[in-house]
Amino acid sequence: MDFTPSEASADLAALTRRIVTDKATHDPHGTGGFDAPLWTALGQAGVLDAALPSSLGGGGFGLLEQCAVLTEIGRAVAAVPYLPSITMAASALAEFGTPELVDRWVLPVLRGERVLAVALSGFTASDGVLSGSQTAVHFGAFAHGFLVAASGEVFLVDASAPGVSVRPQQTVDHADACLLELSEVPGVSLGDIGEWLRLRGTAGVCAQQLGVVERALELTAAYAAERKQFDHVIGGFQAVRQRLADAYVDVEAVRLTSLQAAWRLASDLPSAEAVATAKFWAAEAGHRVAHTTVHIHGGVGIDVDHEVHRYFTAAKRLEFLLGPATPQLQALGTELATGA
Repeated sequence: MDFTPSEASADLAALTRRIVTDKATHDPHGTGGFDAPLWTALGQAGVLDAALPSSLGGGGFGLLEQCAVLTEIGRAVAAVPYLPSITMAASALAEFGTPELVDRWVLPVLRGERVLAVALSGFTASDGVLSGSQTAVHFGAFAHGFLVAASGEVFLVDASAPGVSVRPQQTVDHADACLLELSEVPGVSLGDIGEWLRLRGTAGVCAQQLGVVERALELTAAYAAERKQFDHVIGGFQAVRQRLADAYVDVEAVRLTSLQAAWRLASDLPSAEAVATAKFWAAEAGHRVAHTTVHIHGGVGIDVDHEVHRYFTAAKRLEFLLGPATPQLQALGTELATGA
């Protein structure tokens, strides 16, 4: 495969970086978590629709371009729901939904007016009626609708429908998650696309984690080059240099494996092994780089008001989103054992 970004990916990444640099805001630690003005600005600039089919008025690109956007969102730790709303839900509705569903749900999301979230476990369905619950649904506290996996299918559920309970929850960084509870709620089936959603979402998590750890390492290296101890910059100490070198290797491993996973998915090739490999590195390397960032920054690294703490908490959340490291190794082991 060719790891050179396409012109569309590079352009989208550059546009996203300019917008998030100019407009991103950050809520105090443990609060909020949805930058609505930035979400609207991304929609108005065409970032949200560029990677969707041209039949929807988008740029006709796909997952690789979406991952380029997610990496920039990760670099800025921007509080926008691109991963669940665009990479997962809107893409699924565009691919498997009816024109009516696209008009009602996808187009408002592309304009930055609505939010969609995804819940992949904890629900059952009987004749299109759903019940069950899932905790810590990513961006669920701000969602207008949910894609819910139940009994081998995925259903679209309106957050305002009777029987839907959305209770906001605080996670390690923000208060954007929710406990989603459904009690005999009718849903619109999109078919058996749970694995399609999971693989795309996991690839998106890896791309966003790449942005987080890449920027965290840049900030840490810059700090090590100016912070002095014993009249010497700490970046000159062998132990610090070794930690930074290890972090660099980890970041490049996340980059390589996440690009490979996204490329295989975008090329309609078997991708389960590549996605599990990428998520292992995004989780394991993300953990190590996050701790290196805090350790080298010393006391300021654990200050919740300091910039680098946002990167630490973002990396920790993405480490566990859609599965931590150990289940990825188990999945890879199963693949090897069965010869799949």
